[in-house]
Amino acid sequence: MMHAYFSDDQLRHHGKTFIVAGEKKPIPEVPERAEILSGAVERLGLDLHAPIDAGMDPILAIHDAQYLTFLQTIYPEWQAAGGSELVIPNIHPFDRNGPYPRHHAGKAGFHLGDTSCPVSPTTWHSAYASAQTAISATRHVRDGGANTAYALCRPPGHHASSNIAGGFCYLNNSAIAAQELRAKYDRVAILDVDLHHGNGTQHIFYDRSDVMTLSVHADPSDFYPFFWGHAEEIGEAAGIGFNKNYPIALGSGDDVFLGALDRAMAAIDEFNADAVVIALGLDASRDDPFGGLTVSPDGFARIGEKIGTLSCPTVLVQEGGYVSETLAENLYQFISAFCATSIKQQ
Repeated sequence: MMHAYFSDDQLRHHGKTFIVAGEKKPIPEVPERAEILSGAVERLGLDLHAPIDAGMDPILAIHDAQYLTFLQTIYPEWQAAGGSELVIPNIHPFDRNGPYPRHHAGKAGFHLGDTSCPVSPTTWHSAYASAQTAISATRHVRDGGANTAYALCRPPGHHASSNIAGGFCYLNNSAIAAQELRAKYDRVAILDVDLHHGNGTQHIFYDRSDVMTLSVHADPSDFYPFFWGHAEEIGEAAGIGFNKNYPIALGSGDDVFLGALDRAMAAIDEFNADAVVIALGLDASRDDPFGGLTVSPDGFARIGEKIGTLSCPTVLVQEGGYVSETLAENLYQFISAFCATSIKQQ
């Protein structure tokens, strides 16, 4: 039976508000979404295991030490300087090639890529616990002999680069999982099926040939993260494209999404991956508040069924998917179909 992992510490962070088109709006990445997803896990008959604490080394394998120090220390520094309730940047550098800022406002602008990643007193605790959840699921597969495991990660991670937070993401859980798998497997693929392009994951592995990154997402010409995720971004490793993007038009539903997924699956097969991380976003749902795509619950079952045909060890890492009437059902349908198909492949 599949093992699932989650820590209650992941519920401690709540960013509250962010700026959208100049307006302050509630952040949809709320603790409630993890509680809803955990209900779907229980309905599947799976126990949620508490992750072990593997320490900082697996996180440092992906993220800069300076960035991790920032996440742990910026809140008291911000408060001591008379800052607001949450750490939110009001200025960003033109580039990050100059000297590292000494001022708290400069540090916030350097490391927080947009307003959707405010830092509170509990942000580091939840982000750290989320990363440990991904690590435990991955080690269950890598070291425990399991073919698959599910990490209920919250906050999500695929928009976080090595030293920049963005899109509700602080630590890149899928990237951490992939690097953990590399300790055993020569060729690892990360397949991202979130509504939004996994720009942080792409950035981390863009010049590497041992980790292939693939992302099926709403066209970034019209949607967040806007600047990255186009088909022509193919990676820079050895002149060969180990980064694959499959942008699809806003409003696309099951068939279009599944067609792009077929192309991504073929690329994984051609890459001859030894292990795969699925960055499991559920926000492509027709009921998701972001409203970018229109995948149905049955569509998530078909996505799970296709991904379940992978013949190599596979770690499922939760990314987006926000509070809606079908959030739990979408996860239930995906994992049910994935497990049923995966068992047949063994």
